[in-house]
Amino acid sequence: MPKAYWIATYQSINDPAALAAYAALAGPAIQAAGGRFLARGMPAKVYEAAVNQRSVLIEFDSVAHATGVYDSPRYQEALRALGHGVQRDIRIIEAIE
Repeated sequence: MPKAYWIATYQSINDPAALAAYAALAGPAIQAAGGRFLARGMPAKVYEAAVNQRSVLIEFDSVAHATGVYDSPRYQEALRALGHGVQRDIRIIEAIE
C-alpha cells in the first residue's frame, strides 16, 4: 500500500491566536495517529506561478490513514479551535511506488 502525503498551503492567516490554538491540538493529534511532519514553514524559494505562503507536508502510511486522521474526533477538535482563523488548502495525495 503506497504512502500518502497531506499537503496544506495557507493563503492567509487572519487570526494568529486561533492558528496557535489549532497547532497546539493538531500537531499532537496527527503525530499520535502516526503522521510524520516532513516540512513546514515558509518556502525557501518559489518558482513560476507559486505564491510565497506557509506550507506543511505530512507523511502517512496510506490515503485511508490520512483521511482517517483528518476525520478523527481529535483533529476535528483542532479544526474547531482554528475556526475561520486561516484560509488554506489541504490535499491528500498518494505516493508513487
